[in-house]
Amino acid sequence: MKGTLYEVPPVLEGAKSGPLEPCMDRCTLVAGDMFKSVPAGADAYIMKHIIHDWPDDVCINILSHCRKGVNPGGKLLVADSVILPGNDFSIGKIMDIQMMLFPGGRERTEDQFRALFAASGWKLTRVIPTAAPDSIVEGVPA
Repeated sequence: MKGTLYEVPPVLEGAKSGPLEPCMDRCTLVAGDMFKSVPAGADAYIMKHIIHDWPDDVCINILSHCRKGVNPGGKLLVADSVILPGNDFSIGKIMDIQMMLFPGGRERTEDQFRALFAASGWKLTRVIPTAAPDSIVEGVPA
């Protein structure tokens, strides 16, 4: 498996001698700005704790760039908290309160992810719970 880490230049510099060092033979580092574009030609785009930082319009922009670049049959995988319906306890609800400190940041429900995906050319196919507080929200090109 090979991957591309797409990040701003200062983060890439730290990654070279950090946790990516053992797998640098399988990883390409690309500097850029996800608000303007993402590298094209990927079989999958994986984002962790990115979407919850931004308001809907910015998320739609980022996800639209991924949609334009994905290979046929590709996927979108978003690792973030997914707020459960109802009033039962959920760590995502606590995280949502914390995200209010960021301009436009928020945790989202499955329906809210579905709307973001649809607005950016993706179809939400499933939400995969994990042992961590995050779920994997999976999408395919619509």
